[in-house]
Amino acid sequence: MVAMMVRAGGILKLAAVIFAFLLAVFLAFQLLEINMDFKLSSVMSRSMPVNEGPTKPVRYKCGLSKACPAGHFAFKMASGAASVVGPRICLEDKLLMSSVKNNVGRGINIALVNGRTGDVVKTEFFDMWAGDVAPLIKLLKEIDEGTIVMMASYDDPSTKLNDEARKLIADLGSSAISNLGFRDNWIFVGGKGIKTKSPFEQHIKNSADTNKFEGWPEVLEMEGCVPQRQD
Repeated sequence: MVAMMVRAGGILKLAAVIFAFLLAVFLAFQLLEINMDFKLSSVMSRSMPVNEGPTKPVRYKCGLSKACPAGHFAFKMASGAASVVGPRICLEDKLLMSSVKNNVGRGINIALVNGRTGDVVKTEFFDMWAGDVAPLIKLLKEIDEGTIVMMASYDDPSTKLNDEARKLIADLGSSAISNLGFRDNWIFVGGKGIKTKSPFEQHIKNSADTNKFEGWPEVLEMEGCVPQRQD
């Protein structure tokens, strides 16, 4: 009887030892799994990109659709809208002429820019409906070699234009000036001393069949990159 009790006690002790061993193994695996999860999540958090919120869209000079290459000036311009809103001329993110700046008017609006530095030389407008073409001709003859010339129409740019003024503007690289008529819309970028016709020019005729406004064609807009003078 005593031997049986001793034997039973040994079995219970053995069972307790086995249970304790299994419990220790279980707890060790649990701790190992927690540690592995922690390390894995730590590695993933370091490798995953940090969400810094929505990125702002890139803005280029004068609101251009893309950046200009080195050695070029960015520009964007628009003709006047009927006789209500004046033209707008921007160069290198600087607004040169606009209704807001109160330096535009009926007729032909002109901005002269240093072709080497991009600095504004002069801004002026010439009334080609009720004004005199002589001041325009004088300015065109006095433009220095290498000057960038930017022109935009507002209301009527042509009634007072004569052959001399048209030729002087054509010599700046314009192809459309000879056909510019009453209340046409026109924008142009050329230069004094240019050897070819400028690629920067738009012209739309005043026509009752196609006019967007009553008595005036639609607004013209143009953007581009003007080569900087290097010599």
